[in-house]
Amino acid sequence: MKPHALRTFVVTGIALFMVTLDNLIVTNALPAIREDLGTGLEGLEWTVNAYTLTFAVLLLPAASIADRHGRRRLFMLGLALFTLASAAAALAPSIGVLIAARAVQGVGGAILAPLTLTLLAHAVPPARRAVALAAWSVMSGLGVALGPVVGGAVTEYATWEWIFWINVPAGLLVLALAPRFLTESRGPAQRLDPVGTVLVTLGLLGVVLGLVRGNEHGWTSAQVLVPAIAGIALLAAFVAHEARTPHPMMPLPLFRSRSFTLVNLISLAMCFGMFGVTFILIQFLQMIGHMSPLEAGVRTLPWTAMPLLVAPLTAPLASRLGTRTVITLALLLQAAGLAWLALNLAPTFDYADLIPGFVLAGTGMGLFFAPVTRLVLSSAPPAQTGVASGISNVSRQLGTVLGVAALGAVFSASGDMTTPHHFATGVTTVLWTAVAVLTTAAAAALAIPTPTTTPPETTPQTPATQPTPESAPAL
Repeated sequence: MKPHALRTFVVTGIALFMVTLDNLIVTNALPAIREDLGTGLEGLEWTVNAYTLTFAVLLLPAASIADRHGRRRLFMLGLALFTLASAAAALAPSIGVLIAARAVQGVGGAILAPLTLTLLAHAVPPARRAVALAAWSVMSGLGVALGPVVGGAVTEYATWEWIFWINVPAGLLVLALAPRFLTESRGPAQRLDPVGTVLVTLGLLGVVLGLVRGNEHGWTSAQVLVPAIAGIALLAAFVAHEARTPHPMMPLPLFRSRSFTLVNLISLAMCFGMFGVTFILIQFLQMIGHMSPLEAGVRTLPWTAMPLLVAPLTAPLASRLGTRTVITLALLLQAAGLAWLALNLAPTFDYADLIPGFVLAGTGMGLFFAPVTRLVLSSAPPAQTGVASGISNVSRQLGTVLGVAALGAVFSASGDMTTPHHFATGVTTVLWTAVAVLTTAAAAALAIPTPTTTPPETTPQTPATQPTPESAPAL
């Protein structure tokens, strides 16, 4: 890389690593947070979902704002928000403050993650862009793979607050370097859709609130029905608004393509199953498996690190077997991995018996994301590949939000954390539920039409319309 491109990579690479590290760094700290702040499963669910929900709904609006007001300027704003929110999370005296700080972190992450790719691609000549994007992907994958390990080590040898404190010096360093190392750029001015953003945010909030509170308050109680029904109504209003407004944040004509609709539903289902399970499983390994936070992080590496090893195989496999076949295989491998875990989890278990399940699930994840991105781009008109990629990113984040909420409800309905037996029963039910979801998604993948066009090259155009880190959604 030339000096300017290298400086850009340093700044965007550190920022990307911070955001992707926070995808899974919180998972191994959840038991410590639960004990220290005196919260229950609902509070832990919101600790995860507050971040993911704001991340998801603000990815698309952030694109238009950055194009209008400058990508470097928005990058620095997003980084400042992420850094300040990390400090607020570390200082949180209660679960409510922690959840609020995590929501602001999600705002910063929604701005940062896609802009790291856009700014890097803008600084690199087209001939060297493939190398730059490969380096970007490596930073993303490392952040995801190391998240559980770093989170476990920090929680074990310091306190859970330090999983957030470590973002502060890194964020301040990048903020100091960004004005000198990054070049300002803008894109075509796009109209914002504030009404759509508000409707989808409040609608999803209502649905998730109903799911999270269902078992505690009763599924027919006002505390559950009112927010759930209001959320569904607001989401219906969002769809109606998007159909009428001349500048929608989510153009509905894209969904006339059966391939585009199926791929996004499958992506949502995949993240629903895999990352909803992660939320519960990590707590089981620590609380019932008596693993320290670091041990839990290291022992899940066969799961979280496999995508780094497997991802290079996706292109040759897709060329030989076809993209649709690879996606189906990826989903079946994930379902098989979770089924293996369900068959081997018990109040007393041998970790060695879990390794094949972790490897199968991680292999399936590694084979999933690149072919899905390829199909999303091939199923959209060339002029809309950017927004199509952005919608794909949103569907993954929403899958994680709904997975944590819904599978948390499944766990609460079938088990609890009071005894090893009840905990194992709940986790097993969650695993089999996720297996059913992933198997259904694999069957749906067979209905994806065979692509008839070659997808355009994914050259970044706008911040939030490019693929966010593909190894895992924010968790």
